[in-house]
Amino acid sequence: MPRKQSKKKKTKPKISLGRITNFWKTRTVTTKIVVFVLTLLTIWAGINYAIAYWYTSSQASKPMKYGVTFIPSYARYLGVDPKETLGAMINDLGVRQYRFVSYWDKGEKVQGQYDFSELDWQFRMAEESGSKVSLAIGLRQPRWPECHMPKWAESMPMSAWSVELNKYMKATIDRYKNSPALESYQLENEFFLSVFGICPDFSRSRLVDEYNFVKAVDPNHPVIVSRSNNIIGVPVNEPIPDISAVSVYKRVWDKSYTHRYVEYPFPAWFYATLAGSGKILNGKDMIIHELQAEPWLPEGHKINDINGLAEQDKSMSAERMQKRIEYARATGIKEIYLWGGEWWYWRMVKADDPSIWQTVKEEIHRDM
Repeated sequence: MPRKQSKKKKTKPKISLGRITNFWKTRTVTTKIVVFVLTLLTIWAGINYAIAYWYTSSQASKPMKYGVTFIPSYARYLGVDPKETLGAMINDLGVRQYRFVSYWDKGEKVQGQYDFSELDWQFRMAEESGSKVSLAIGLRQPRWPECHMPKWAESMPMSAWSVELNKYMKATIDRYKNSPALESYQLENEFFLSVFGICPDFSRSRLVDEYNFVKAVDPNHPVIVSRSNNIIGVPVNEPIPDISAVSVYKRVWDKSYTHRYVEYPFPAWFYATLAGSGKILNGKDMIIHELQAEPWLPEGHKINDINGLAEQDKSMSAERMQKRIEYARATGIKEIYLWGGEWWYWRMVKADDPSIWQTVKEEIHRDM
């Protein structure tokens, strides 16, 4: 009978240091550079994801806190009554955190003559409802043109108008620092965002001087300094604020290049990494002081156009709103101020569409 041949076991080639060295020596310089860069990126992404995971885990047991930015002049622009709008946010939405503004050009139209009547009724409503206020101060505050300088100061050099601005800030702080509603100040909204807005100065020295000035006038309330959307890095230079803030926008109209809606690709853990890195480096917390919750429309479209709801929905519909708030939750950041509350109210009472308003109400009450 024929003898059976024994089958030899196949052995896997051993990966030795010598093989790796020989392989690496035969590669081109371009290949080596690509491999090196990809390796660094992988390590960098891994470290960032680990920081994000740590941060979200460390924040998991903390309660959510939702706020809304409220600007009376924007409510008037939309054609809704400001007091009714804020009242609806308080009584119907149940929001108890607000960011108010103290525009310099509205509060000091004539040099040396202060008018706080608009802020007075807002603080009164906040106090009566037990709400808390983050008060924006400084030259740069939320909404276009970002820097709100009175006409009489426009011809002054920075060395002169900055002195006048400090006088106005002091008058504002002195008026509200003893209010039970005041929780914090936000100094110079997105100060270094030089590509957006009409602003005369972006010098860090002025921001540092203003920060120190505010802390001297009122050392008892924390000061927030915010950064613009999607910028990598953490605050390590002066001023180091009591609380860092970030704006989060996801879907915008790109008027410069593509001329279409653009969805920023950053995952939620990107912001968790920013918050966690800041916590590690300086021990400071981060909040979302401006979460996009209204449309970003192409030029030529008005946000208070009842016939333009379909266009609005392309960047902010009820469904998108739900996903946007869920996205913000996934960052692990526990204090979130939504942007666009005046528009939600306009869409409900003027456009006869309560879907946005109701979605916000349902989402924030999920965590209450």
